[in-house]
Amino acid sequence: MAEKILFVDDDAKVLEAFSANLRKNFVVTTALGPEEGLKLIQEAGPFAVVVSDLKMPKMDGITFLSQVRELSPDTVRMMITGFADVEVAIDAVNEGQVFRFLTKPCPPETLAKALEAGLEQHRLVIAEKELLRGTLRGSIRVLSEALSLANPEAYGRSERIKVLVRRLLKTFKVKGAWELELAAMLSHIGCMALPRAVLEKIATGKKLTTEEQHLYASHPAVGAGLIEHIPRLGKVAEIIANQHKRYTANLSEGARILKIVVDFDTLESKGLTPSHIFVRMRGCTGCYDMALLERFEKSLGLEGSYIRKNVTVKELKESMILDANVVTQEGLLLLAKGMELNETSIYRLIQAAKTFSIIEPISVLIASDTLQTIDA
Repeated sequence: MAEKILFVDDDAKVLEAFSANLRKNFVVTTALGPEEGLKLIQEAGPFAVVVSDLKMPKMDGITFLSQVRELSPDTVRMMITGFADVEVAIDAVNEGQVFRFLTKPCPPETLAKALEAGLEQHRLVIAEKELLRGTLRGSIRVLSEALSLANPEAYGRSERIKVLVRRLLKTFKVKGAWELELAAMLSHIGCMALPRAVLEKIATGKKLTTEEQHLYASHPAVGAGLIEHIPRLGKVAEIIANQHKRYTANLSEGARILKIVVDFDTLESKGLTPSHIFVRMRGCTGCYDMALLERFEKSLGLEGSYIRKNVTVKELKESMILDANVVTQEGLLLLAKGMELNETSIYRLIQAAKTFSIIEPISVLIASDTLQTIDA
């Protein structure tokens, strides 16, 4: 995809000159004034570089570039003006985080060099983001797979919680939704060091000893401690750390949601029906954000979009959700109920089937809109 450059000025003749001088070497778009510029960024973006005049009516270049930074953080911002004022240049750099400050008249070769530098800066920003994104995905995958190997019960709980959170996120917009989804996926990463017997007790509703209660209560802090060392996951760590805390105005929305979903999963694991669970949760004064609890309750109505089916190990497909534990004839738990299958978990089951006798058929939930594709 060609890297686009946007020039914004209130003088149409200036814009025509920019376009005529640069169109042979650059992909140039022009906007007559800041309002049109902001509209183009939203409708025709992203732009690699935006060059703005300083003195424009209604909105000056500094204010305009500050708004560009909000709308398109990766766009490299430049300013060009006939007023070579040092204070203005300082304001432009500080408030709009301007990459270059040019003065009129600007020789074509000088402008071209500045644009080349701006495009190169944009490439560096995008490359760094891609590298960080790849590292982030890899780190999360390693942690998730480590949990699945070390503690299938804890991994199963995390997968169930992730599915419930995704279901809720389909019903309304949550700021930082990707962070909440990651927090759900890694909500029980701190359980890696817990004895499986403790989680099995929780899953079956058995009473924990005082020592076991302390061990389980520590897992959010342990998990957050692991996650906070990964770049850009500070918010995820905060949500994980606060997943058991009662509702307060200072608690982030993500932590409030995770608290609701984790408690719902715990009660459902004990055999309570959803209707009984919500009666109990609504009766817990000060425990939950009631508006979010109501939203979550309504989101469970989406469960009707899933169809239950019995399949063999060889028939398992990605995105299927286990409706029962996958166990061997000897009672060894391989994968826990509620987890969403992926390439890795299916491969593990196929390999396990070569050594163990897995109880089949396996009950799974399949989204109704994908059932036809799977059957085909």
